[in-house]
Amino acid sequence: MPGSFGTWLVVGGIVLVVIGILANSGLLSWFGRLPGDIRIEHDNVRFYFPIVSMIVVSVVFSLVLYLVGRFWK
Repeated sequence: MPGSFGTWLVVGGIVLVVIGILANSGLLSWFGRLPGDIRIEHDNVRFYFPIVSMIVVSVVFSLVLYLVGRFWK
């Protein structure tokens, strides 16, 4: 059965490890700093609302799920 829960759990874990490695190496430093992301920083208050970054993540995630659904049979 190609879509078993265990397979998806392992794939999800691998994806999380890869994202962690990318974030730790600095390759995801752009996240939250795109034009349109809201950053308010004062003396002791910081507020981040990465709306454009989340739209980019959503579009990429939707595209990946579309391609997986189209070619996975």
